[in-house]
Amino acid sequence: MKVLVVGTGAREHAIADALKDDVELYVYMSKINPGMSKIAEFKQGDEGEVEKVAAYAVEKDIDIAFIGPEAPLGKGIVDELQKNGIKCVGPTQSAARIETDKSFMRKLFEDYEIEGSLVYKVFDNSQDVSEFLDEFDRDVVVKPVGLTGGKGVKIVGDHLKDNEEAKEYSCEVIDNVMGGFAQVIIEERLIGEEFTIQAFCDGENLAPMPAAQDHPHAFEGDVGAITGGMGSYSDVGGLLPFLTQEDYDKAVGIMKATLKAIAEEAEPYKGILYGQFMLTADGPKLIEYNARFGDPEAMNVLPLLKTPLYEVCQAIVDGTLDEVEFENRASVCKYIVPDGYPETEYAGELIEVDEEAIEDMGAKVFYAAVSQEDDGIHLSGSRALGIVASGESIEEAEKIAEKACEFVKGNVYHRRDVGTTELVNKRVEHMKEILN
Repeated sequence: MKVLVVGTGAREHAIADALKDDVELYVYMSKINPGMSKIAEFKQGDEGEVEKVAAYAVEKDIDIAFIGPEAPLGKGIVDELQKNGIKCVGPTQSAARIETDKSFMRKLFEDYEIEGSLVYKVFDNSQDVSEFLDEFDRDVVVKPVGLTGGKGVKIVGDHLKDNEEAKEYSCEVIDNVMGGFAQVIIEERLIGEEFTIQAFCDGENLAPMPAAQDHPHAFEGDVGAITGGMGSYSDVGGLLPFLTQEDYDKAVGIMKATLKAIAEEAEPYKGILYGQFMLTADGPKLIEYNARFGDPEAMNVLPLLKTPLYEVCQAIVDGTLDEVEFENRASVCKYIVPDGYPETEYAGELIEVDEEAIEDMGAKVFYAAVSQEDDGIHLSGSRALGIVASGESIEEAEKIAEKACEFVKGNVYHRRDVGTTELVNKRVEHMKEILN
């Protein structure tokens, strides 16, 4: 079987790594990823130029294309590939609106009476924003309607001082057409603990993966700017220390109802559905969906996959998806980023990565926004690589991952607290306070 992975980062590297032993592997990437370039035949090019990607897939006689990032999905890469006879793990442009158009997602919950929604409004002018926030007596979250790479969301009480600052930011989103829409979504701020469930989907059936928790703040102690994600963990049993089986099952039920609604409203959804939830005193609430694997959460679950990924891919495109098995282990991912990230002066600098030493520790390296040049691996202004380890407990996995981070040298930083017992217990105690 010939499989093409589309994308450049650590998420795509994790996908490729899970496929490499079972298929003839190809990659289409904008930068030369040091990890994927070793295990696959590749072409360097803009993944957003969907006609060129499709032409490459036809040239290489690809059987299945696995689409990693959200931007090409929003541009209709699956539609273009399917037009050329290439089956895809990834939703069509219409179905991908579950991520690319947040107002579509929220309306879907309304129209199909799906549980787990929250109070929200969509605005296209500053006057209506101001009137709404003057009357709304709770803190809010402000989101661009379209894609902003996980960096457009701002929360009152975190990034914004009060609802007055929320007004200012909302106007900025509208005026600058942030994310491609001259609109903004304002949602009630939920109080609880965030968690992620990712699921394989074949248009009708859904196979959920272990839950994970991301750490989006740039610095230790959950402070600093919201980033694409500084690390994540999963636990033995597929749950999280603060997440019960009942909570997990409710969240999966919300995702199943969404899958049916997308098929009714748009097209059958084939690929990866990522549900970002907040566990509240009233149970799981859906914050947003992504139409692809999370990054870093893909790195938590894919190394634990027992069912061969190529078999899952075949089942997705054939519409025969059944249960997918994972090893009963915990995992911790820590992201190495340039010092000062998300604002950094070290873009373009060389780093040293001792892959052999990291693998000897029992950990894995997944390369993200770096570039392989003749003289070595160069940083960009974004996240550089994920270090992932698994173990019989979160504590064991965290210790391995933390030790493995020592084998990356340069002007780099990582959150040492991701996956630590202290931080995990903080999450558990926070949830207890909310429930009591």
